[in-house]
Amino acid sequence: MTDDKDVLRDVWFGRIPTCFTLYQDEITEREAEPYYLLLPRISYLTLVTDKVKKHFQKVMRQEEVSEIWFEYEGTPLKWHYPIGLLFDLHASNTALPWSITVHFKNFPEKDLLHCHSKDVIEAHFMACIKEADALKHKSQVINEMQKKDHKQLWMGLQNDKFEQFWAINRKLMEYPPEDSGFRYIPFRIYQATTERPFIQKLFRPIASGGQLHTLGDLLKDVCPSAITSEDGEQKTQVMIHGIEPMLETPIQWLSEHMSYPDNFLHIGIIPRPTD
Repeated sequence: MTDDKDVLRDVWFGRIPTCFTLYQDEITEREAEPYYLLLPRISYLTLVTDKVKKHFQKVMRQEEVSEIWFEYEGTPLKWHYPIGLLFDLHASNTALPWSITVHFKNFPEKDLLHCHSKDVIEAHFMACIKEADALKHKSQVINEMQKKDHKQLWMGLQNDKFEQFWAINRKLMEYPPEDSGFRYIPFRIYQATTERPFIQKLFRPIASGGQLHTLGDLLKDVCPSAITSEDGEQKTQVMIHGIEPMLETPIQWLSEHMSYPDNFLHIGIIPRPTD
């Protein structure tokens, strides 16, 4: 991969200032103060909220505490989506800090998966990395790694260690010099205005004529409504890691530099602010 390490660092160290408040109907022994945290965009909510949990459990009656879950303005937040994606989809055009509500009761079974331990997050994370490598390298790279390499990827993410993670992850971002990129680009497109979970299909980074496919090419093929509208006015924004990349950006470069640690490009399509 081309070594734009500054880009990789900027992506890794992206943070969202967040204010956690306890849901008003939770029963407490005393008033619950809000809790502030800088959330890493690349991580998962249930991986970085131990302090939040401890803070609010101090004021709760123990018999009132069951599985913790989070919501923003009435929308339960999926723990298996990266934090940055959740923010971009639900809150990117609102004032900071991001205001998240904490619940300990009435778990929304229809909307959220249960997450009883960090092992569940690790299993989800490694399944995504394996799926991404199947698309990029027919699983050859991940299968040649040792168990300790897999663990190092996970521990790098869990402990927020950039060098530890990228020492292994760079192998997943390489391809043979005779190729101009990956076999297929691991990506998922999420639309804020639809209930559909996400769009994912096979897409090559290189056109049959040899030219590099761009982000615009991908969207035209997979989600044309994201870049064209009937009246010619652009009503949506295409967001990756909180920014709007240029549609002319080669999709191979984006895959190498703007993927989340699970090796997928998570692309949010959100309504453009009208004011």
